[in-house]
Amino acid sequence: MTQEIIVYSDYVCPFCLLAEEVITQATEGLDVKVQWRPFELRPAPVPTLKVEDPYLPRVWREAVYPMAEKLGVPIKLPNVSPQPRTDKAFEVFAMAEEHGLGHAYSMAALKAFFQQERDIGDPDVLADIAESVGLERQAVLDALAEGRYREQHQAALRHAVEEARIQSVPTLIIDGETIQGVPDPAALKHFLTERT
Repeated sequence: MTQEIIVYSDYVCPFCLLAEEVITQATEGLDVKVQWRPFELRPAPVPTLKVEDPYLPRVWREAVYPMAEKLGVPIKLPNVSPQPRTDKAFEVFAMAEEHGLGHAYSMAALKAFFQQERDIGDPDVLADIAESVGLERQAVLDALAEGRYREQHQAALRHAVEEARIQSVPTLIIDGETIQGVPDPAALKHFLTERT
């Protein structure tokens, strides 16, 4: 029977990209479906983080880079400041989900920000990312301009906060069990194989 992992994430959270690597390692050879779900860490009007403030470089030096090295994931602190809001990126995610491309789009968005330093708050960048996974570029730009997926994204956010009670990302939910943060690959594999 297929197991489902629901992953709440934000595209400006480096630990969400690292969690993807852990999930990939832990689910190898297992019948698992991964569902990505949005959770904005800093929805408007909350200010987003700035690279020049001491907080981000410290967190990256002390936690992100050591974990990334251990997992073998190329990643760098993007020089985009202030960091972009992710509401538009998640509107495109809603569109990608309709076409069965939600997972591919989420990975492409995380990699665009953390490996290519692209501004994922820019509609043209989002259209490029969406096109790279199979969506029609102009259709994405039109949908963003019209706000076609805005309400769908807002509903997903309300679900994350009010029903799923998400407070941090990444948060994984497997059979009603909640795992916060980036799990150890071996521990996650053990957790999944115990349930089959």
